[in-house]
Amino acid sequence: MADEDPPGGDATEKPTEEPSGIERIRSIAVHREDVATALEATLRTDRHVVLRITPPFYGRMRARIHEVGGEDPTAAAGSIHVDPRDLVDDVPPYPEVDETAQRYPDADLATRRERHFEAVEEWRVAVREAVVDRVVIDRDGTAHEIRVAVLG
Repeated sequence: MADEDPPGGDATEKPTEEPSGIERIRSIAVHREDVATALEATLRTDRHVVLRITPPFYGRMRARIHEVGGEDPTAAAGSIHVDPRDLVDDVPPYPEVDETAQRYPDADLATRRERHFEAVEEWRVAVREAVVDRVVIDRDGTAHEIRVAVLG
């Protein structure tokens, strides 16, 4: 009887892989300001800024702003990166300095700067108000829809 396979299967079978745990996530909490900041950085710079969910995964998770790159690759092992564009319904175009200058051709430089600052703030308000209530996360070819709880 010593030559029998152990209960549960063939001794040569590979162990089944553990599920990623993403299916456990029912909702993520994101701060409106983090979404706007991540989106602005992604659109305006060469930086890749995301909302990151770090394991272990539970039903309710917090997604925090994170710049991708330069970190220890083991520090973020298993993390999920959510693109801020996926968290905003119909991303409004970012106001460009030249567009602001064209709208106020007779204004002095200080006034143009002030108007551009106001345009950027209006854009940020529009982004904060357009955060979606659901997002689909794709991990290894498996899509998983989760609820988005908006903070702030």
